[in-house]
Amino acid sequence: MFKKVNTALLGLALSMGITSVHAEEAKKVDVLLIGGGIMSATLGVWLNELEPDWSMEMVERLDGVAEESSNGWNNAGTGHSALAELNYTPEDKNGNVEIPKAVEINEAFQISRQFWSWQVQQGVLKNPRSFINSTPHMSFVWGDDNIKFLKKRYEALKASPLFAGMQYSEDPAQIAKWVPLMMEGRDPNQKIAATWSPIGTDVNFGEITRQFVAHLQTTPKFDLKLSSEVQDITKNADGSWRVSYKNLKDGTKTETDAKFVFIGAGGGALHLLQKSGIPEGKEYAGFPVGGSFLVTENPTIAEQHLAKAYGKASVGSPPMSVPHLDTRVLDGKRVILFGPFATFSTKFLKEGSYLDLLTSTTTHNIWPMTKVGIREYPLVEYLAGQLMLSDDDRFKALQEYFPNAKQSDWRLWQAGQRVQIIKRDEEQGGVLKLGTEVVSSADNTIAGLLGASPGASTAAPIMLTVLQKVFKDKVASPAWQEKLHQIVPSYGTKLNDSPEAVAKEWAYTAGILQLTPPPAIPQLAAPQATEAAKPAAEPSKPVSDLAL
Repeated sequence: MFKKVNTALLGLALSMGITSVHAEEAKKVDVLLIGGGIMSATLGVWLNELEPDWSMEMVERLDGVAEESSNGWNNAGTGHSALAELNYTPEDKNGNVEIPKAVEINEAFQISRQFWSWQVQQGVLKNPRSFINSTPHMSFVWGDDNIKFLKKRYEALKASPLFAGMQYSEDPAQIAKWVPLMMEGRDPNQKIAATWSPIGTDVNFGEITRQFVAHLQTTPKFDLKLSSEVQDITKNADGSWRVSYKNLKDGTKTETDAKFVFIGAGGGALHLLQKSGIPEGKEYAGFPVGGSFLVTENPTIAEQHLAKAYGKASVGSPPMSVPHLDTRVLDGKRVILFGPFATFSTKFLKEGSYLDLLTSTTTHNIWPMTKVGIREYPLVEYLAGQLMLSDDDRFKALQEYFPNAKQSDWRLWQAGQRVQIIKRDEEQGGVLKLGTEVVSSADNTIAGLLGASPGASTAAPIMLTVLQKVFKDKVASPAWQEKLHQIVPSYGTKLNDSPEAVAKEWAYTAGILQLTPPPAIPQLAAPQATEAAKPAAEPSKPVSDLAL
């Protein structure tokens, strides 16, 4: 009799949505990855290599992975290695070109190349041409001052092994051999200059993400939750984290307890760090900046241009406004993108909410935001000017790079949203941090990635930084050290200090990734990068980037 009553009461409770104790219901995992983009996918692959017995869950708000910033159409697809991006080599107050940031970014990209090469060898990544293609990187400028700067930049970089093979020219005939599309119809009296690096790449980060997640799904201890929005993150008594999320399709609510949580949600990371309540998250605010590109899919035009050609920001514009004319390989075909043109929305994600900026503003970060807004007024002016551009204005900007362009061949494409970091600062109130930052709790049980530049192309080294920060003891262990060196042979070394090491790494990765054979590297007694790493006599402005 009592058994029947208990059974009936249990059925009634379930029908009314009454649940048992949370601790008994929540699924337990070792690692929970929030966000289905390149960062979470890369960290998942790293951890699966290092600790294959760890259980993992990935939670993504959209219906598929790699649908936000990692999507190939939502970024420029540059394998950022500072071969062409002039804003990574600023001038100090004495007019000297500083190259430490450029060397740092190039070093990071070499880790990415090695990481991807290992994954190809293991069968995690399939045909390399599906996600990476050799695409020369070039800097292209006009005007006496810009030509002078580019020549100084070339002279500063050419002695560094990581920049071997770079060529410089002011000869229109030579430049026309590199980029005929950009020279046809150009004023023959215009003074121009260019550098050319044949080892540049175009990368489809969305494809890498999809292949990484597809592999993780074949492993026994990985679970993917799509169409699932994280609603709360709270700390449990045992030090783990309870992540509550809702299925946007059927309204089902689920909870997972994780020993470690990584927030790789792109523009959504700031909100989630704030939800966690960790003090470290209160130090930050975010300012959203979007980007749009002019796109042509005309095969006749696309086949005439094989380069990522970066220009220099116009006088009076912030460095983040650097335009570029890019060869892309998307959806199996070659296309050309030009931009970015800055756009503004209060959304933190392309598929986000217009309330994102407002709801991320707190009593802790409103003062830093105000101080940055006042101090960075030129950036505000630039964004306002960009918002006022007409279709004709954007097309005129394109014609500076492609004089014979026809407006009918091009359409405007809205790319992804990026959230620039604003961090509280004791001296200045707040500072604009143009880069990426790993933010973690004091006990290293939760971490998130904020910022954008240089972004996806350095996902492998950025996630390696997460491992070093969060799993410090594990990283120091012989087992992890052996595996890390197996995956990234140059781990723990500075390639730019050794021409032999650069040559070996380039040959290894180029062969596996089916990239252009690397150039010969001259034997240098002392790479200039080592000298340039010394503090400058006069500090320069922070390196800026729209990060698209």
